[in-house]
Amino acid sequence: MSSEWFTIAWRDDAVVMLDQRRLPAEEHYLELRDVEEIAFAIEDLAIRGAPAIGCAAAMGIARAAVVSPASDAQSLICDLESARERLARTRPTAVNLFWALGRMSEIWNAHEGRNVEALREALIDEAQHIHDEDVRNCRAIGAAGLELVPEGACVLTHCNAGALATAGYGTALGVIRAAHDAGRGIEVLADETRPFLQGARLTAWELQRDRVPITVITDNMAGHLMCTGQVDLVVVGADRIAANGDVANKIGTYALAVLARAHEIPFYVAAPRTTIDLETPDGSAIPIEERGRDEVAILADHALVPAGVPVRHPAFDVTPAHLVSAIVTEAGILQAPFGPAIARQMNSEA
Repeated sequence: MSSEWFTIAWRDDAVVMLDQRRLPAEEHYLELRDVEEIAFAIEDLAIRGAPAIGCAAAMGIARAAVVSPASDAQSLICDLESARERLARTRPTAVNLFWALGRMSEIWNAHEGRNVEALREALIDEAQHIHDEDVRNCRAIGAAGLELVPEGACVLTHCNAGALATAGYGTALGVIRAAHDAGRGIEVLADETRPFLQGARLTAWELQRDRVPITVITDNMAGHLMCTGQVDLVVVGADRIAANGDVANKIGTYALAVLARAHEIPFYVAAPRTTIDLETPDGSAIPIEERGRDEVAILADHALVPAGVPVRHPAFDVTPAHLVSAIVTEAGILQAPFGPAIARQMNSEA
């Protein structure tokens, strides 16, 4: 991946993140200094993608520690609890958010009653560890998924599960990058991913930067291209994977999985283990975020829907496990039946 840009980084005086709302027209970095700014950036999709949201939340807690005027650990912890509550309200579907907040909570629970400056430093260190681990995990996902990509394959992906959705390299795009770097001669089709156009704006932007052959299609073209033999496999990311292997991902993913099954095309999900939620038994228990009307009804300040006409905007859908060919994590490839496979892999890392 090109080193000329980055998704999110910790600086001494701010959390710096690439504003994804402005891509591909403008590469603009936000410098965010308090929890409210970071929470709004997550809510407004300046940063998005489950692993990246987790990184942003961890850094948000670290910033809360830095800016808090507390002079003792207990007072600081009160401020951190408030920050955690605010960040937890931002995006309900992405489980990495709650995983990262839980991991940061473990730091202040272990430091209760101890030196306040030591606690601040520990939180900063942990946020950076979460970021760095995500980059390593994404590269491991790419290496593990490489065997699933044949020579000369045309790979269809949906939304953006690349470096922009993570701390770096990407999950689904990590697999694609690994195949490209290995000289597999692949081509990529990116669904535009309505209504926020993450595929058209973001996936195309970062793969073009890395000189990976990329073509954007509208969401309703996938069936035709599958039927005419122009798609060899589908690789997508995930925002939450239930214990039984049901997968929540950007709206439109379920329809792709159904199409892939109908045309006997492999449908793969790539995600770090932090996206697996053992506390969620199946997809019916995954909360689905409903976003605002304007993201559907308005495009570039132009109204697409008549005033007064309601709009539904579920941001995610759930693909049942039986439509998933394999799940790729940093620890390897999971095959059906996914419930036992997930349990074994997660328990082996305990």
